This record gives sequence, structure tokens and C-alpha cells, in this order.
Amino acid sequence: MLADEGRSQSVPVGTLGIIAMNGCQEIGEKVNNYLVKGRASFDSDLKDDLAFFGYIRDSYLLDSKCPRFGTGEGKAVLNESVRGHDIFIIVDVFNYGCKYKMYGMEVPMSPDDHYQDLKRVIGAIEGKAKRITVIMPMLYEGRQHRRTYRESLDCASALQELLSVGVGNIITFDAHDPRVHNAIPLGGFENVMPTYQMIKAILKNVPDVRFTPDKMMIISPDEGGMSRSIYYSSVLGVNLGMYYKRRDYSTIVNGRNPIVAHEFLGESVEGKDLIIVDDMISSGESVLDIARDLKGRKANRIFVATTFGLFTDGPAKFDEAYSKGLITKVFTTNLNYRTEELRNREWYCEVDMSKYIAYIIDTLNHDQSISSLLDPSWRIKKLLHNNGY
Repeated sequence: MLADEGRSQSVPVGTLGIIAMNGCQEIGEKVNNYLVKGRASFDSDLKDDLAFFGYIRDSYLLDSKCPRFGTGEGKAVLNESVRGHDIFIIVDVFNYGCKYKMYGMEVPMSPDDHYQDLKRVIGAIEGKAKRITVIMPMLYEGRQHRRTYRESLDCASALQELLSVGVGNIITFDAHDPRVHNAIPLGGFENVMPTYQMIKAILKNVPDVRFTPDKMMIISPDEGGMSRSIYYSSVLGVNLGMYYKRRDYSTIVNGRNPIVAHEFLGESVEGKDLIIVDDMISSGESVLDIARDLKGRKANRIFVATTFGLFTDGPAKFDEAYSKGLITKVFTTNLNYRTEELRNREWYCEVDMSKYIAYIIDTLNHDQSISSLLDPSWRIKKLLHNNGY
């Protein structure tokens, strides 16, 4: 699975250690399994070298816990040494499925709770690790990425705080606004896109899909997601359309200005399959409004490809849309918490990112460039070629 040539050309930064935070055990196990299998095949004269001590192991997961007191206060405990390790911490700050007891009540963990636990684990490491990398798929407070009027800049503050407590690299996926990296210009920050895995999943789950300009079109749900959609359009060689959200800026509902109407810009979608590309599904109202409008324009099948499926209002709206034929499939990654109720839906398709994360961890552990992983255009072209394009 892992490239032998890369591993034989450089020694690891340190002994690899992975900490899967509360709620990340499933994806942590998958990443660990890929690394264990990949490194077990490592056959080189270097494997007995001191620099490769502990390189091949049964598990790279470290035993860590974040217990809570009855008052809701917490602490982090590491049950094994991390001295000299190259530590990768995987954290899903939006996993509301994790709960703890406070004054006898069962309380779901909020993003703030997960973020505090992350800092506690970093504090428990006590500076003994050689390097700390945080893999935070959906960025903490990433939607509060800019200031308008008198507002806090939570995401920027969090990034600066993580660097101040010893984090060397921060890896996120499909950041809501990657310009937030400007808050830490001297810190390591990688924004990874799941484009290759998403296209691969579409080809697997929709065998009769055709990525040709006369059969397919990419749709951006708003102007903010145009760069994401332009990439899909370019690598697939199909046309692009977009929606412009007209908002009522005189009113605030649930922390945002409500959308008055969606205005479409682009050529005719009549008879074409469409892929609506976005970074997240929150309540889902916006993407379903767009699907309804596209169906009114005589579009054929509508697929939704989004990195994070949050479904904050539950999947019932999508059940109704699916039964009415507004949507055909919804593709989301396993980078955030998904309920079993959601995963069993007929319209839901999951895109597994664990192998990709294992690649990134293994490459960075050897302190090598991940440029080819960040821009997978050649992989996409090879994939399309293998599927007859």
C-alpha cells in the first residue's frame, strides 16, 4: 500500500504514534490497519538500522484517555511513553455522539469540549514528543472565518493557540475558507481535498455515469465554492454552472442571514446528470432548494458530493427529496460523525478517507513532500482512463 521507494530514501522523523481522540476510534483503527499492513511489507537493509527502531509494529495507536469528573471538568491521561515520537492526533470536534456525565446528567460533547480535550492531550505530552501534527478534518470554528462588524475570530484564535502549545502541523480537509491559514503564516497548515476519492466513489456506485460535456455538468451552490467546483469541472472535462444566493442582510436567523432566493448562472441543464459540489451539508435546506430548481429546469439525475454530511436537522428532508426524485445519491466522507440511521439510508453513499490519511501520515513521518497527494489530478486522469475516458 505504501511506497517502498519513499521509505527507503529517508529515515522517519521519530517513532510513529497515532492518538485517536474520543469519537475517532473507528477511523483511527482503519488508518492504523493500513499503516500496519503497509509497513509490514517493508523489506530493506535499513529496517535493522537504529533510525528504524519500532518502525514495524502491530499497532501505532497510543493508549490515551480523557476522563471527566462529576462536575464536567476533564483531564487527559497517556498510558504509555511518547518521548521522541512523531505524534499524529486525529480529532473530530463535531462528534456529538460522544457523551459524558455532568451532575448526573448525560451531556453530548460540543465542539468546544472536543477542542479542550485536544489541548489536554497536547498538555499531557509535556513537550516530550519530537513533533505533533493535528489532523482535524473539519476545522474547529471554521465557519467563523472572517470578521464582519464586532465579531470574534474564533478559528484564527484556535489555530494560533494550537501553535503556541507545541503543534507543528495542522491538517484539515476542504476548509470552509482556506485563507484562514493567514492567521498562522509561519505554521504548518495543509488543506486537503477529497476530490479523487469522491470521483472514485461516484464511478463505483453509479456504473452508468458518463463524465462527458453532453451528459454531465458540475454545479456550485454558491460563489464561495466556485474554486472547488472549477477543479471538478477541469479534471472531468465537463461544464460548470453556479448559483448566487440572494440573502436578506437585514435579518439574522440561527446566526446567519436567511436566503431569499437562488439565482442560477450557466447553460441549460436539460437532460444532463448533475453533481452539486459543496464542502458541507448542514441542515440541507440550501442544497435541496437548488435540486428542486434544477429539476424544474428538466435536469436528469442529481448527485450531491459534499465532504462533510452534518445533517443537523436529521435525514428526513432528504428522504422526502429522494422519494420525490429530486436527488439520486448523496456522497459524503467518513471524516465526521455519522449516525447508523443515516448510514443505512438508500440514497447515502460513504466515501472512505482512511487510506488517504494513512498515506499522508506515512509520508509526513518520513518528512517528505505531500504535494502529489494534495493535487491528485494525475490519479484522477488515470482513474478516468481505466474507466474508458
